[in-house]
Amino acid sequence: MDLKEIEQEIESIKKRNKRVELDKKWETCWTRKICICVLTYIVVIIYSYLIRNYDNIFLSSLVPVIGFTLSTLSLGFVRKVWESKNK
Repeated sequence: MDLKEIEQEIESIKKRNKRVELDKKWETCWTRKICICVLTYIVVIIYSYLIRNYDNIFLSSLVPVIGFTLSTLSLGFVRKVWESKNK
């Protein structure tokens, strides 16, 4: 391995580390948490309006599942905006 290849490898590692650090920062930031809360709240409102039946335990049990699913999303667009401001 020559010096140029070593420098390219080091540069590649630096870029990867920066990307990993940004990923960690995104996972714990308040922007992400607030977006998840807002999306979950909107889903619950729509869901409650659509079913108009608050006594059915099976349908009511879908709400936490939908909320959990939303919480696992990366919120791509919001993340891109957030990343552009936190580089």
